[in-house]
Amino acid sequence: MKKLDTLVTDIYKKIGVLSQGKKIKITNKELDDFGDAMKDALKHWASPPKRDNSLTKGLRMSNIGRPDRQLWYDLNSPKQRETELKPSVYIKFLYGHLLEVLMLFFVRLAGHTVTSEQKEVKVSGISGHMDCVIDGEVVDIKTASGFSFKKFKDGSLAEDDSFGYLAQLAGYEEAEQTSNGGFLVLNKETGQITLYRPEELDKPNIKNRIKTIKQIVKAKKPPKFCFKPVPEGKSGNLKLSRQCFYCPHKFECHKDSNDGQGLRSFQYSKGITYLTHVEKEPKVEEILA
Repeated sequence: MKKLDTLVTDIYKKIGVLSQGKKIKITNKELDDFGDAMKDALKHWASPPKRDNSLTKGLRMSNIGRPDRQLWYDLNSPKQRETELKPSVYIKFLYGHLLEVLMLFFVRLAGHTVTSEQKEVKVSGISGHMDCVIDGEVVDIKTASGFSFKKFKDGSLAEDDSFGYLAQLAGYEEAEQTSNGGFLVLNKETGQITLYRPEELDKPNIKNRIKTIKQIVKAKKPPKFCFKPVPEGKSGNLKLSRQCFYCPHKFECHKDSNDGQGLRSFQYSKGITYLTHVEKEPKVEEILA
């Protein structure tokens, strides 16, 4: 039986024969199984479950690790409940699903054991569907940009885990009573693969986290800001941190910034910058609502 420690090496070794002009031996059954898995992923994508953003009913293993204030807005903001996702977002979801199937195909092709695919688990009343168990350990499959991939490659995810991946893994491991799993990550830009297995101290106590977040989302007011604004140059202006840039709640969350005016958006050559405090008026176009 193969061990998780050699997973990436074994995948590369299996695929590496192509550079030698040799064929990868793939059985008809493996081809059929891969085709069936791709079809299932497409069907699942085309029939999304109804979203439930109502307080604790909206808590899932996939979101309990998000920053407290963001999660509060996720479940308490009427605007969020009415928001429809853009078609481009659903396309991104689709190729994420398809790449996950491809990754598991590589894992099996390399001789490793995959079980418990999309198994539903529950911890302290919070449900979720885990990606899989590989060689007896919980593994979450991720696809990432080059920037995000680096956090898994160098093991710095715990320093910037705004999506709550570590809490998600901790929840699945609690349900399975294992502790040495991790993330199998594909760099979408380069095709590189890495396996990141976080230290136990980097993962939260999931039962305590669930207890805490249930209380937070029921509160009448949101908790403190997830991330503090950061300086924009040396002018004294302050802007949203990188982690807040794509948050759908940024305007509502920072409605009191700029002395009650709210966020101000400026079109710099590098892209839009959201200022929470303007000390010196930028010499670029301001985007007005």
